[in-house]
Parts: sequence; C-alpha cells; structure tokens
Amino acid sequence: MPQSEMTVTNTTATDKPQGVAQNGQKPPRKPLLTVNDLRVWFELRRFGFGHAGYVHAVDGVNFDLAYGETIAVVGESGCGKSSLMKTILGLNRPTEGEIIFENRRLNDFSRDEMRWYRSQVGYVQQDPYGALPPFMTVERILSEPLIIAGVKDQAERNRRIRKALEEVKMSPVEDFLPKFPHMLSGGQQQRIVIARAMILGPKLLVADEPVSMLDASVRVEILRLLRNLQTTHNLAVIYITHDLSTVRYFSERIMVMYAGQIVEQGEVNDLLREPKHPYTQALVEATSDPDAANASVFRDVPPGEPPSLVKPPKGCRFHPRCAHVIAGLCDTEAPPDFEVNPNHVSACWLYK
Repeated sequence: MPQSEMTVTNTTATDKPQGVAQNGQKPPRKPLLTVNDLRVWFELRRFGFGHAGYVHAVDGVNFDLAYGETIAVVGESGCGKSSLMKTILGLNRPTEGEIIFENRRLNDFSRDEMRWYRSQVGYVQQDPYGALPPFMTVERILSEPLIIAGVKDQAERNRRIRKALEEVKMSPVEDFLPKFPHMLSGGQQQRIVIARAMILGPKLLVADEPVSMLDASVRVEILRLLRNLQTTHNLAVIYITHDLSTVRYFSERIMVMYAGQIVEQGEVNDLLREPKHPYTQALVEATSDPDAANASVFRDVPPGEPPSLVKPPKGCRFHPRCAHVIAGLCDTEAPPDFEVNPNHVSACWLYK
C-alpha cells in the first residue's frame, strides 16, 4: 500500500498474532525490570479512516534486567529496537504484555506514577546536538528536569548540577554552565546529555546508540564514562546499538532482535564467540575487522532485506533470507527458544 495513503497510530490489538516465546534463563540477581510477552503494534489507516492493518514493531519479547546489569539490544535498522526502547521509557503504550519495574506494573501507572517512573529512568539520545535545546545554556538544560521533578530549592538544584557535571568530567564547572550547545564539541554535548539523564538519580539508563554520532576517538571515552557511572551508581543499562564491535566492552548480555522478535540472547563472550542463530552469525560476520590484512576479505552476508512488519512471514521471520532453512518447518512454524549453552538460547529450528 502506498505510504502516502497511510497514517500510523498506536492501538490495542483486537486479534492476537502468532507470537514467539522468548524465555531465556533469568539472571540470579534480583530483577529491576521485567518484560513479559510484550507486543507493540501500530495501526495503519487508509487516508486516516479505514483500517489497513498493523505494524508489528515488537511482537512477543521477554527478558529480565537485574539491578546493576547491562544488556545490549542489537539488530539492523527496522528490527524494533527503538520501539522497544520507547515503550520501556513509557512513550509508547504496550498493545499486549506487560512491563514490570520494581514489582510495579507500568501498564497501570497513573499520570503521577508515570512522572515518578520517568525520574527513575534516564535516557541518552543518539544525536547529542539534536537532543539539546539550542536556545538554553548548560545550566538551564540541567535545571529543567529538576524543576519538573519539583526540586524548588535553588541551592539544591545548583548542588545537583555541579555534581552531575563533575561526574561526566566537565570541569571546571563554571566554564561550562553559561555555554550554549553549539559552543561545545560533540563529545562534550554527549556528556551534557548523560549528565541530564543522571541528574535525578535514576536506577535504569536507556542508551540509544550513544556513540554512533561521535568520532572514533571519543567513543571510547564515552563508553568508559558510562561504565564508570554504572559501577558507581549500580545502574542497570539497556544499550541499544547495531554495532557489535562496541558491545563486548560495555555489556554483560546481548539480545539479538530481528523483525520485532528476540532471536538469540546470551552472555556476551559466549554469544560473540559462538553465535548460534544464522542471523546472529551474519551480524558477527559483518562486524568491522581492525586487521588490515582482512580488508579485502569478502563477507558472506545473507541476501535480501528485512521483512515487512505489516505482513511478517509465517514461521521463522528470518527464513526468507536463511541459507539453512528447513522446508516445511521454518516457513510454517515459529521456533521456540532452544537452550544451546547455559544461559544462551536461540530461536532456531536447527537446535530442535
């Protein structure tokens, strides 16, 4: 259907789709965040009126995130990473399933409870310059979340602002408070974004490709900064990325997402050393190799494009691009999670 004939609105599904259970082993630590069978569909309407289907952006996702743990959600563009992230942030409403934060069900939150929740969850955007209002100084940018949160005492706001800037290594603080975003480098802008995300003392940090817009030399500094903040404050972090080369230095677990579903998840070293799902193997194969001797090596990646999330294929959603497809099974029945190693599961019929 032509794109010009459609508008997209969030909706509640009326007919439940064929979902895929994604139940890996839960971490031994106490969970901060639990996602149960989450589905986020966006309704398509023809000319703004007639129903024309659903975009199955997130379609049956399950995972736990423990206090102080970092997980990476990886996958190519259009796989549903951002829709999952926005739903966890409370910007999208779940169509089905539930999100539980500290034993409280996010689906049922009132306006006041949602305000409290958003003070517990920090958000680091991908594009720091686009994320910072150009007409505000650094001091004003960092004051905004405190004012919204009801911190009325000016001395207390100043104390928190100074502390946040010092934690992200923006010192001397007095030099940066009166500056506008355009007066800062890309790395400094991202540090301000991180300071804003941390200023209310969150327990969970959602980082949406936080280094993809930065120079290579700055990326390492920002990842080290995030790691130090995580350790200091016992932060749980959801790291959204398509770059597997940075995951091994920052995350403990990886969830690989394809066409709205988690197809593989496991501990970082295990999954990157022995990826089991054909899609994960393709992602690892496509990762940049720093060895100059391999610069001309042809990388065997799967042909074709990701499927439409309006009409996703039956069975395994990767089967149209998979070289190991089992006719009569992969194209008809969605695979469950198979435990291929301890704490490592793959939704692939090859491990039946």
